[in-house]
Amino acid sequence: MIGDEENAPPVLRAWWRIMDRNIGVVPLPVFTVLVALTAGFIAVGKVPSDILMNIALLTMGGFACAEIGKRIPYLNQIGAGAILATFIPSYLVFAHLLPAPVVESVTSFTKSSNFLYLFISSVIVGSILGMDRCILISGFVRVFIPLALGSVAACATGLLVGAALGLDVKHTFFFIVVPIMAGGVGEGALPLAAGYAHFHAVPPGELLGEILPSVMFGSLTAIVFAGMLNRLGKARPHLTGEGRLVVGESDDAFPVDGEARVPPSVTAIAAATVMIAALYLTGQLSQIVLSWPGPVVMLFLTVALKLGRLVSPSLERGAFSVYQFFRVGVTYPLLFAIGVAMTPWQNLTAALHPANIITIVATVTALMGAGFISARLVGMYPIDVAIVNACHTGDVAILTASNRMRLMPFAQIATRIGGAITVTLALIAFARFG
Repeated sequence: MIGDEENAPPVLRAWWRIMDRNIGVVPLPVFTVLVALTAGFIAVGKVPSDILMNIALLTMGGFACAEIGKRIPYLNQIGAGAILATFIPSYLVFAHLLPAPVVESVTSFTKSSNFLYLFISSVIVGSILGMDRCILISGFVRVFIPLALGSVAACATGLLVGAALGLDVKHTFFFIVVPIMAGGVGEGALPLAAGYAHFHAVPPGELLGEILPSVMFGSLTAIVFAGMLNRLGKARPHLTGEGRLVVGESDDAFPVDGEARVPPSVTAIAAATVMIAALYLTGQLSQIVLSWPGPVVMLFLTVALKLGRLVSPSLERGAFSVYQFFRVGVTYPLLFAIGVAMTPWQNLTAALHPANIITIVATVTALMGAGFISARLVGMYPIDVAIVNACHTGDVAILTASNRMRLMPFAQIATRIGGAITVTLALIAFARFG
């Protein structure tokens, strides 16, 4: 029988034990072979930028960084794996320690393949379809209250702290506080830079250099705080739902209507993957034709399908399995890709001024603290709400550091909707007072 250890020769059993040693999800011998193959491609000067090569590159890089982070005492309890998987590759690119062909391959693949949105789409659709319908309704309605309170508290705190430290009030608001809550680089920093540049008639690149440090250091602060909250949740279980937002929420939506819980078929998983692609493309077309944010359209379409029970239970299970696959097997490779292609190290170090750092940390603290304090008022878990509020600054790395990828649908409300509102209001204010 295949896999029968008892009847296998001792040498074979020893080999199997080696094969079961993993770096992340990659068996150690396979990881070793991938390193050797990558070295070979680099030696001949041709590192392809296709999906197969990047499965190898991103898997090696992402899980290697994550393994290092998980072995650093104390820091491994506050999300060091997610931090290192993002910031180590950023530094390696800056210091020219990562071979140029590898950087070119990863950058080309990341920017041309929509890898980030494949991940986000799979996590959003899969996690929503795996939720309890009633909890989904109440969660989406109630989460806006702590998000709004957190935004107000963060804005007020950032301005007060910045003023106390001698920073210009306008600069603090437009270039520190607003970028932190704008939803990350792509949906936040870039639109802000373009809008600010339009009103000041300067190249967007000049203003982007001022905005990015606050975005990135704010995200780093949120990652660390999210990891600390995850640690707090282990010590104080009554403060967290471990990825469940609403008090009383069941672990997932299965079994559905009393139906026995069964693993999804391969066909259901494949069908769910195509459905996820269709939902993403619907959002993209809406963005092109109607100028509606594509990810937000996808999110609300998925919610409508779930609430209307328009997706069969077997397909829901398939989508939930796709979500689980991406959460376990793709998160750290994605963070590595973001570090290489989208996180300039020099922009991170530009934020390292004491007054800026204190203002950024205070802003993020207020953003998350308001969510933590107000959560009980709306029947939610304080730690999980605080983490959702933190996603005003981004989402993937924060949810990874806190081990709460299941909160992605709610995090998208903070990142996409909250970020869009923040950017819109900021540009209106900039046109008047900037």
